[in-house]
Amino acid sequence: MKRRSLVFSGLLALSSVGLFAGPGPSFEDWPQWRGPNLNGVSDSARAPITWSEEKNIKWKVKLPAWSGSTPIVQGDRVFMTSPSKPTESDTAPVGRSLRQQAVREGGGSKVELFCFARETGKLLWTSPISTGNRLFGKHNMASPSAVADADHVYAMSGTGVVGAYGFSGKNVWSRDLVEENGEFGLYWGYGSSPLLYDGKVVVQVLHGATTKKPSYLIALDTRTGKTVWKVERTTDAIAECPDAYTTPTVLQRGGKDEIVISGADYVTGHNPATGEEIWRVGGLNPQKARNYRICGSPVVVGDMLFAPSRRKPLLGLRCGSEGAPEISWAYGKGPDVPTPVSDGKYLYVVDDRGVATALDCASGDVVWGPERIARGTYSSSPVLASGRIYVTNEDCVTTIFKAGSEFEIVAENELSGGYTISSLAIADGEIFLRSADALYCISGS
Repeated sequence: MKRRSLVFSGLLALSSVGLFAGPGPSFEDWPQWRGPNLNGVSDSARAPITWSEEKNIKWKVKLPAWSGSTPIVQGDRVFMTSPSKPTESDTAPVGRSLRQQAVREGGGSKVELFCFARETGKLLWTSPISTGNRLFGKHNMASPSAVADADHVYAMSGTGVVGAYGFSGKNVWSRDLVEENGEFGLYWGYGSSPLLYDGKVVVQVLHGATTKKPSYLIALDTRTGKTVWKVERTTDAIAECPDAYTTPTVLQRGGKDEIVISGADYVTGHNPATGEEIWRVGGLNPQKARNYRICGSPVVVGDMLFAPSRRKPLLGLRCGSEGAPEISWAYGKGPDVPTPVSDGKYLYVVDDRGVATALDCASGDVVWGPERIARGTYSSSPVLASGRIYVTNEDCVTTIFKAGSEFEIVAENELSGGYTISSLAIADGEIFLRSADALYCISGS
């Protein structure tokens, strides 16, 4: 497996915006990994276009360690999961400095939740989530992004601990899914983010490469942390293929919602009240390869559901008013880690090598591309704001290109943070970007 494929990626898509409303009308929020509508799209009409270390940086704060999780923005707070700062008590390899250890091993031994003031970047508090941070390739146990509602933030670590926290930092409840259900058995470590839905924190555990424990989907009550439901998610996938680093999403049709998860060779739909599987579609691993773990998460756009696999195929499924979606088209040059984003008409695909393509959502036809953007490896997922696509490579270079039927690069912006595998958050005309060393707030105003 190539190193660029070892980080989780996920994308959410949801039309039930009211379920994720922020604390008040004065803020536009980015309360989970893929934004207010869970589709990687910001409503902001004034997102910045150009920046550098000396230009349009509202604030910049140092971070204790790097991670793939995305900062989330809720009200006047910015939340982020991160490993703790490595200390001398964290065992360092002989001949390596503490700094080298931090990069090589993924930070200190703890996973923590950080809260910053949105306006100034001031660190307001940190709260421990779990111990046992480890490095898997190029992601660590702080990879899952937090999610927030108007009163609480819900954070999870790759060690299996999930909890709820008040905006003052107090831990309201905590659950250890590994202690309760057995070790996560993913070859490259756990990296899915939780889904916040209708008073429930929904967590998927799709694994099997290093365990015989069944995969499952579990829903926890946001107020108490108690189990609302738990269901097994069966598969006949073999070898590494049961592993998935995707994040659940929601499909709305016929006046009803369905929780959708992708991985282990299948896309499945589940009843959000019970977790019961109500449909299943194959085709993610048509050749039955042994290494088809999946990173890119499903995307819902109108009556279409897009499901990435390991580059090929990228499936376009048409969803009727009921029953299992039907495969409408398959594209053979999809991404591995980054998940596509859509403006409703076109699906914008950026692969791990920095090659961009626009597909017609309905037909799967290529509208333009492939087109080269800034060279480098891409592990973050593209976001859309102000009619433009923003995507950052691992060298902290963000390419901005126009959404639409013709390809046009608007700008390329580089920061000195040096390394990032996190997706951008865009809220109220401000961009929140996490590098290895710092969290930036970028503002055109």
